[in-house]
Amino acid sequence: MSIARRRSFEAGHRPKFLVVIDETPECGRAIHFAARRAARTGANLVMLAVTTPPDQFEWVGVGEAMLAEAAAEAEDRLEAAAAAARTAAGIEPETIMRVGTKADEIVKLIEEDEDISFLVLAAGTGKEGPGPLVSTIAERAASTFPIPVVIVPGSLTDEEIDALAG
Repeated sequence: MSIARRRSFEAGHRPKFLVVIDETPECGRAIHFAARRAARTGANLVMLAVTTPPDQFEWVGVGEAMLAEAAAEAEDRLEAAAAAARTAAGIEPETIMRVGTKADEIVKLIEEDEDISFLVLAAGTGKEGPGPLVSTIAERAASTFPIPVVIVPGSLTDEEIDALAG
């Protein structure tokens, strides 16, 4: 994997925090932290929602309908997440929707946008572990991930996040 050098602090550039928007309960923790931290540091906030393509169907229309429905749900999640960022920190995030697998689309977006400086995820609080995305990214981050990954404990309250993020 060859990722372009980050340009976040060069003239004409501004650092960005990337947060992945999904249906998990802990996602709100990542949004709150990333929005507060971006506002505090003068950075931008990018929100990414990824829709998984449906399996192959004999009837093309069924797969297209499923993808359209999933895209509409992702758009709704993005809008709710953007509203949460506005409320938490008074910032207007950039929203992006992609079709593919989450981990692959995260890496592709980082490759495309050389201003993305941090990936913010939140860990699940259940006994099944931190969650599949955190686990997948943690495996990659150990040796080859191109930017720092911030993992917010899913159990933190808004007040605790505010004290940490500014």
